Amino acid sequence: MLELGPVWLTIILFGSLMILLFLGLPLVFSLGGVATLFTIFIWGPKALAVLANRTYMVMDMFVLVAVPMFIFMGAMLQRSGIAEDLYHMMYHWMGGLRGGLAAGTVLICTLFAAMVGISGAATTSMGLLALPSMLKRGYNKEIAIGCISAGGALGILIPPSVLMIVLALFARLSVGKLFIGGVFPGILLSALFIAYILIRSYLQKDLAPGVPREERLPTRQKLMLFPGLILPIALIITVMGSIFFGFATPSEASAIGAFGAIISAAIKKRLTWQNFVEALFVCLRLSAMVIWIVLAASVFTALYAVTGAADLIGSLLLNIGGGGWATIIMMQVIFFVMGCFFDPTGIVILTTPIFFPVVVKLGFDPLWFGVLFVVNMEMAFLTPPFGFNLFYMKAVAPPGVTMADIYRSIIPFVMLQILGLIICMIFPQIITWLPNLMLGE
Repeated sequence: MLELGPVWLTIILFGSLMILLFLGLPLVFSLGGVATLFTIFIWGPKALAVLANRTYMVMDMFVLVAVPMFIFMGAMLQRSGIAEDLYHMMYHWMGGLRGGLAAGTVLICTLFAAMVGISGAATTSMGLLALPSMLKRGYNKEIAIGCISAGGALGILIPPSVLMIVLALFARLSVGKLFIGGVFPGILLSALFIAYILIRSYLQKDLAPGVPREERLPTRQKLMLFPGLILPIALIITVMGSIFFGFATPSEASAIGAFGAIISAAIKKRLTWQNFVEALFVCLRLSAMVIWIVLAASVFTALYAVTGAADLIGSLLLNIGGGGWATIIMMQVIFFVMGCFFDPTGIVILTTPIFFPVVVKLGFDPLWFGVLFVVNMEMAFLTPPFGFNLFYMKAVAPPGVTMADIYRSIIPFVMLQILGLIICMIFPQIITWLPNLMLGE
């Protein structure tokens, strides 16, 4: 058995974790390996039974059922043809405006975010559909790439969100309230992206030219494209409405959404055996990744909670000069820096048990802080060098698009995300009003 004070234990514990992550070891093995080794060193081999018990406790949490359901829902919808219909409609309704294709792409990503719960689905779908179309029509490379990367990142903020399920699990928040709290911030960020695109395109005439008049449809034909909205809107209303009005829990709503995705694919005549199997394999792969990270991080957080390391970090945060708001701002800065280098799911799991008790002690609403956390993690999908959406874009972008182009494209959109985060901090009602309405407060 090894005797270490909380200061040295914290330094060695997190130092070991950072070294393994920087060496390229996957997050799940870094977390699980460090937790297992330190448990043996501190308490001896017999203490490993505690880790097994902790793992069983996590596996017994019903809310995790929603994770594979929402992932399957997104994978099935990605193969249903809905994205193609939405882009076709948007092309003819908004393509005539300068910047209309880019702004319309953000709108589609917003709708997709309300259906899929993950970031990659909208990013890859629009990267394949919208990016070649915009580049062909003379759009500036950076505005075309940036709008897709930023719009795709809305998938973890606008409910249903897999990341919010994980956050609710470790922060002991209501998944339903967290979902509903993310609606208006997601709409706010989407509106900021669209306003930036349209204003900049208006001021810089060659940045994002409109579609030529000969390619535009008459109004009657445009109106005939509206039925393409029926399926996605019906699915959004069914899933989120069932949660908002209390007809279903988030786990039950996820099953409704998965079934609705299958029905949507059948209506679009895309419910083939190949598409179904591909969606199942995507669901299996991503669900296994998320669940294993949750299990490993749960063991790791249990270790440093028992050893007192979490109390040490919490006391340091509470003693930051400048009052409660200085602590909240410092936390957001820490999240942003970590988001440049680590997986958002891992950040949520590692920091939640430390930061949320501090937030409660300072008298802030944990639901408000939870949504701020997710907004910050949305930035993590865009910030180099390891933002996931940057690599999704590189995988689907045409050969002429370089990684440097992708990095430059996200700069204004990350600044807009920071602006949105500040607005939500100053006006907490943007986050809390709808959940309070759901509770009748």
